[in-house]
Amino acid sequence: MGIASMSRLRPDEPRPALSGTGRLPIVVVSYDQQTYWLMIRMYSTILAPVDGSGGSNGAVIRTLAFARKFGATVHVLHVVEAKTGPAGLDRTQRERIRRPFEKWGRRATARIQERASELGIDVTRTVHEGVPYRIILEYADEHDIDLIVMGTHGRTGAERVALGSTTERVITLADSPVLAVPLTDEDGADIDSIEYARVVIATDGSDVAERAAERGIEIAEAYDSEVCVAYVIDTMTYNLEDSPRSIIGLLKQGGQNAVGAIAAEGRDRGLSVGTDVLRGVPHDEIIEYVDEVGGDIVVLGTRGRGGAAGDLIGSTTARVLRRTSHPILTVG
Repeated sequence: MGIASMSRLRPDEPRPALSGTGRLPIVVVSYDQQTYWLMIRMYSTILAPVDGSGGSNGAVIRTLAFARKFGATVHVLHVVEAKTGPAGLDRTQRERIRRPFEKWGRRATARIQERASELGIDVTRTVHEGVPYRIILEYADEHDIDLIVMGTHGRTGAERVALGSTTERVITLADSPVLAVPLTDEDGADIDSIEYARVVIATDGSDVAERAAERGIEIAEAYDSEVCVAYVIDTMTYNLEDSPRSIIGLLKQGGQNAVGAIAAEGRDRGLSVGTDVLRGVPHDEIIEYVDEVGGDIVVLGTRGRGGAAGDLIGSTTARVLRRTSHPILTVG
């Protein structure tokens, strides 16, 4: 079983209430007259939606790697589009078009189940019909999913197409964290090659960024990773060339406070943590920073202070998602 965190209580202390969803299972490992040891699995249920685009393989590999690490059950879901085929077809004709898609979905989910079973991972597989993002969200809610892992569609064409409309809607609306895996990531790679030696946490100091940082630290604990924390002073918002030094100093201090709080939490847990306060366009700086430090996974909040009106994902997070070649863990 993979372990996310451990806490020690004296026998006379009350047991702490779990925050968030309250779904994380507690396992009593040992007991004596001195202490209770409690271990909490960060991810016990992982949802892997698969489609026929060819972009799911890297996401499946990441799913199985996480499941093996944390002892999680994997739910493999394929959604057949409710309106498969052109308009004007009758029910019989639509059924003839739909049937091959359902058959493909059953075969695809069965292959993943077989692969997972070889690794000793428990798998539930299912095929549903409907609007993909809605089915994914409903399934995640009904089955208390702790993590959703989805593929993106690479970096060709328009930005929104590159991310994938279904993935973007799930990231925007899901209560669970979502791991977005680029099309180019680990295609055909062996699961044993998946590692997270360096976890990059990008923060803007907001509450949602703090929640995301907690997830990043938990992953770093599980994989004994180095943590790199970055804050970007947005030069598109603040004209630093014309700003007095006092204002620039305050902006720097705000960034240092934000990364410092996360660093302190990581170091308290025995992790190696580095911090940087950068200047520039946030999404450009984050992408460049990840490449410079050799990040293996990037952790972002989905709704930070940089969100534009009508952009629920958050403009910085959305642009990083659409342009990076690294797996991104988003937390709302």
